[in-house]
Amino acid sequence: MRISVCVGNYAKKPYCIPGVELNVYSMEELCYCIKENAFFLDTSLMEDGLLDWIERECGLRELAKGLYPLVHKQGSLSAFVLVILRYVGFYDEEALQETESLLRQGAGLTGLEKRKSQMDYLVKKKRFRQALRGYDELLRSLKEVQGADASVEKGGSVGKEFLAKIWHNKAVAYAGLMFYGKAAECFRIAYEWDRSEEYCVDYLAAKRMELSEEEYVNFAASHGEWYPCTLELERKLERTMEEWEQQPDYLRLSNRKDQKSRDRRGFYEDNRRLTQALKESYRAE
Repeated sequence: MRISVCVGNYAKKPYCIPGVELNVYSMEELCYCIKENAFFLDTSLMEDGLLDWIERECGLRELAKGLYPLVHKQGSLSAFVLVILRYVGFYDEEALQETESLLRQGAGLTGLEKRKSQMDYLVKKKRFRQALRGYDELLRSLKEVQGADASVEKGGSVGKEFLAKIWHNKAVAYAGLMFYGKAAECFRIAYEWDRSEEYCVDYLAAKRMELSEEEYVNFAASHGEWYPCTLELERKLERTMEEWEQQPDYLRLSNRKDQKSRDRRGFYEDNRRLTQALKESYRAE
């Protein structure tokens, strides 16, 4: 059993973390929300309102005093956050370094780049539905631009490659939800914006998952211009299968093939346990 000693008072009034709009009532809740949403934070967190909350609601005047120079002398967001996390001691050094890395990744990006990177981060965390909503909002804000460039914030521009990446990663999110038809359509749009072999291979992979074997063969045959990409896809699938066959999960499933004939009761009991574990894993995501 792990026991954590709380730092400071439990607040009567919550603090709402800007950018993620979450209310927290303790320093531990603050640290948890900072770590889990590090990529979504910006310098709006570095404000007197948080310092006042830390001092008055949590009773940590020493910490608030230590953070004051970082707020008023334009310290970095990563330094500000690490002071809080280290003071509370809720996470180990490895977790602190991971959080610092995420904060640094977001620094220096334009607003559009950061919004895209935030959605990409959600995809990596398998929060696919949330990522899809974000990509749709981002695409709406760009007004489905046509052409190589479109003027956006502060005279900058968004080119074909940036749009292709948005559509590509939106497709990855759909694939994560096993909506292969929608994934294929998004991969196709990405390929139209940026004719890279990678996007073409990914488009074909989604079509391969969407269609039956016969339908896919007919589809590929009708697009002879993609023949090199179909070969590359088959090579990738072959490598993936070879890697999968070395994984513990595959070996465990292979060993179960003859279990049903040897021990039918044990086979079904194992099925029940595996199914329950998969359900719990799915719900956790």
